[in-house]
Amino acid sequence: MRFDQKVSSLHLDILKEIGNIGAGHAATALSTLLNKKIDMKVPQVRVVSFDEMMEMAGGPDNVVVSVFLRIEGDAPGSMFFVLPLSQGSRFIHQMTGETGFSFERPPYSELGLSAMQELGNILSGSYLSSLSDFTNLNLYPSVPALTVDMAGAIISFGLLELSQISDHAIVIDTALKEDDMAESESVKGHFFLLPDPESFEIIFKSLGVVS
Repeated sequence: MRFDQKVSSLHLDILKEIGNIGAGHAATALSTLLNKKIDMKVPQVRVVSFDEMMEMAGGPDNVVVSVFLRIEGDAPGSMFFVLPLSQGSRFIHQMTGETGFSFERPPYSELGLSAMQELGNILSGSYLSSLSDFTNLNLYPSVPALTVDMAGAIISFGLLELSQISDHAIVIDTALKEDDMAESESVKGHFFLLPDPESFEIIFKSLGVVS
């Protein structure tokens, strides 16, 4: 049975709940860091093919901002947080006040790059902490690697091992904004969760769900 056929609506509901709890943790951490109220939502969790994953990132030739990390511990895998350049720049403006920063105009300031890496740290740590709490698995992130490159090159890097077994990934839509901002001003990105082949079973067994 293919990866996507194993995933039921119950699986996705559980993953969305985990995502929302992780988003709550991340919003709290970002609010403390920025000293302003940050609201964060996970509007949707779904399973997508690698082709759809590329499409969501704007196509293989589209240049994006990505934070990539390996998940280590009991259920290894890979995670990507992918933002369009304009959304990444908007986040840097919100986080640092550096309104002249743009991912479309290198070279990039150290402050801007540090801020984006910190966002990746906070988000990945929050999601993995939530997943760990739900599953009682020992999961922890590697140091995130920040890249500005074509989506195809970035995503292919994380698929080398997985693509031999499967051609699907879990995507957690992510939207964050300051509390008093309009919805249209929110920063929207995608979190791609790619469990290693054996890890998907480990995660769902730990949740008490037979796949």
